[in-house]
Amino acid sequence: MSTKKKTTPLTPHFRLSRPLHASADLNIFSQLQSCLGGILPLFHVMAGLTNSTKPVGWDHDRDIDTSPDPSDKSDQDPKLKDFDVEGQGRRGSQHHVTAIDGSSMTESVGRQIDMESENTIKYRTCSWQKTAALLFSEYICLAIMSFPWSYSILGLVPGLILTVVIAGIVLYTSLITWRFCLRHPEVRDVCDIGQYLFWDSKIAWWATAVMFLLNNTFIQGLHCVVGAEYLNTMSNGAVCTVAFAAIVAIISFFFSLPRTFSTLSKVATLSAFFTFVSVILACVFAGIEDHPKGYTPAMGNPIVLAIPAKGTTFVQGMNAFLNISYTFIGQITLPSFIAEMKEPRDFWKSVTAVTVAEIIVFSLVGAVTYVYVGNQYMVAPAFGSIGDDLYKKVSFSFMIPTIIFLGVLYASVSARFIFFRLFEGTRHKGNNTVVGWASWAAILAALWIVAWIIAEVIPFFSDLLSIMSSLFDSFFGFIFWGTAYLRMRADDHGPQFYKIRGIRGWLGFIFNVFLILVGFFFLGPGTYASVMSVVTSYRDGTVGGVFTCASNGL
Repeated sequence: MSTKKKTTPLTPHFRLSRPLHASADLNIFSQLQSCLGGILPLFHVMAGLTNSTKPVGWDHDRDIDTSPDPSDKSDQDPKLKDFDVEGQGRRGSQHHVTAIDGSSMTESVGRQIDMESENTIKYRTCSWQKTAALLFSEYICLAIMSFPWSYSILGLVPGLILTVVIAGIVLYTSLITWRFCLRHPEVRDVCDIGQYLFWDSKIAWWATAVMFLLNNTFIQGLHCVVGAEYLNTMSNGAVCTVAFAAIVAIISFFFSLPRTFSTLSKVATLSAFFTFVSVILACVFAGIEDHPKGYTPAMGNPIVLAIPAKGTTFVQGMNAFLNISYTFIGQITLPSFIAEMKEPRDFWKSVTAVTVAEIIVFSLVGAVTYVYVGNQYMVAPAFGSIGDDLYKKVSFSFMIPTIIFLGVLYASVSARFIFFRLFEGTRHKGNNTVVGWASWAAILAALWIVAWIIAEVIPFFSDLLSIMSSLFDSFFGFIFWGTAYLRMRADDHGPQFYKIRGIRGWLGFIFNVFLILVGFFFLGPGTYASVMSVVTSYRDGTVGGVFTCASNGL
């Protein structure tokens, strides 16, 4: 006979009973060097990491109590139908989370898998390959086609340099995220991390939750915009744009209904593959056609610049930089993915493979397309720069899976965040119940309605990317993870760790403070540039109005 579980409050209390002794040494870059052949030795020095011959992925240098997490010693009812696996580390408002070592972490994850074994819906089911598929679908996306436009503003050389630098920083911060989640397998999303990083504050948790949901919903809105662009392009504006955006939102709602990432990963692989085909076709078509769209003898052949054109404004340059950054920065979803992995230690394989692919694909697609289209004829996304109408429609059509799936992925992440907290400790979370599925569908419907509204208020591609990047990537791409590094170092070696560890400590401290400052630069001047670009677009009449029926086809 199962006992009735008490549902916990929406806001978790994520207090530590003692400092984390999970070493920030982490061996992160010894793993990277083995995969990338030493591409990032400078970061190895900056982060002040130590070498070790121990297996990768473990905090083996910590001398702490290796007993299992107290959360594992619960007296929960053995009838597991009603057991809340994801919330096992944070059952009550006074529960304390302690750091655990590698062996205890393995036992904790294994226990979570065992505890949901009798549930109809199982969550910890993703292999590192399935997680890599989710990451590929998240990063290998339509935003790639904003790179040619960014290179046309920044110049080819600065654009390529920024591509590699941002990729390296994002990989570094992604591995910090992973290491934190390894020590705390009870962490479900970035909001839990936000509460820990900022003094165990419930205000920090709520603020992170608001940004988390807004970021994901903005991305859903972006895909409503792009879906309407595609339908307008294919039909030559046969239907009102508002209606096309609504059609995309409705289709996406139905594809969002699966409740586990393992299920979505099957579609993610196809999405990433078709996106790759789409962007390669766009490059080929841009190269083989006689002239890009809009060509006139007076404007001349495409102009390609190695550096920014004279007269490039701060607003233009900042928007181009933010477009590149947005495409790389996706750490906001990583804790959610890791929380559903059967073996979280393998996550580094997923994120490293994806980062290498990103650098190659983004740089090639951006550079090749820019060279053949040039400054005068470039638009975002770059499909609109292809002159031959058939070429444009064929290459754009291969993007359909991504237009739908990536919005679906972020909708699923947001819906899970809300759903898990509403039904924590109940049978509705892990089983097929009418209440559970009705609530899941209602949450998704609300998210897609809000996304559709956002799409109609900011109905243009590059400016919407810039706004999302400046508002949310400032925290989830830089500030959070620079702070996480400093907190982990302070927990390991004391608040003056940078003095104790010598040059490595100072370099790690300086580099991560730099990351935090970059985040605030995104938030301040970046947001200003994004908003001014929106104002300019409306003033110059280069975009349609709010809730307009005018075609936004390419």
